Amino acid sequence: MANILVIGSINMDVVNHVLKHPLPGETIKSLKTDYNPGGKGANQAAAAALAGAQVIFIGAVGNDPFASQLLSAIRGIGVQSDFVFNKDGNSGLASITVDASGENHIILTEGANGLLTVNDIKDSLELFDSADIVMLQNEINWETTRYVMEESHRRGVSVYFNPAPAVQIPMDIFHFIDVLILNESEAETLTGIAVSNNIQAIQASAKLRDEGVGKVVLTLGNKGSLFTDSNDTVTHVPAFDVRAADTTAAGDTFIGVLAATTGSKDISEETLRFASAAAAIKVTRKGALASIPNKLEIEEFLRAASSHK
Repeated sequence: MANILVIGSINMDVVNHVLKHPLPGETIKSLKTDYNPGGKGANQAAAAALAGAQVIFIGAVGNDPFASQLLSAIRGIGVQSDFVFNKDGNSGLASITVDASGENHIILTEGANGLLTVNDIKDSLELFDSADIVMLQNEINWETTRYVMEESHRRGVSVYFNPAPAVQIPMDIFHFIDVLILNESEAETLTGIAVSNNIQAIQASAKLRDEGVGKVVLTLGNKGSLFTDSNDTVTHVPAFDVRAADTTAAGDTFIGVLAATTGSKDISEETLRFASAAAAIKVTRKGALASIPNKLEIEEFLRAASSHK
């Protein structure tokens, strides 16, 4: 069983369901509004825990009414949250609009996530010694993320990094990243290569590895995922054909489940397929953290998919 340390964001997602996204200057009516715990860090932690990993989450919440709801949500899934810090101000907030096709628009307010400091991590360093994997995203401040990468690398802990939301990051940190998991737009931001097919995906992945990244997993939406490593191994796993209801947290589900099922082993076609199945289940459900499938559901989905071949 993998021991995973997730350091990242935890948000309350305020989700407006609409028939279509508004045009600039247009006011439309929401069909309904939901309040769902989420945030990339919390989502990935939940996905890993539900897939069978032992997960500890380090993050920050505010002193608003959302804080207790957020902590209850991850604890209820089995994520250990003793190292979530309380900060003055509001918890992180994501304003999400989901249209009838399941596509979403997201606006983030970082709140307490932006107040997670290097000193907070220094108070938690004993956790690194028992971790197989440290997972990071781009929803806490960069100074803290960089410190975690450097400290993990120094201690020999594998770093899984999801550079989302997509921003330019210093190239000198790439050699601290053991596994970089990103989508097409994030790959274009980091490499300048527009990814619309497998050849471009391989080119972008190779450029990232040339800069020092150990392994690259590029998620390609309905075209599946592509994995490359320093041996020039290329593994492409197709996506499952499902009808999407809400794509929120699909990428987070893939990442968390991939880390949990890989652990300290190599990424393989089997672990990529397992993670893809988890993401496929997730998009058929509305919501974020609470809609992530568990290990038994993923296994049943894969059995059903195999029987329909």
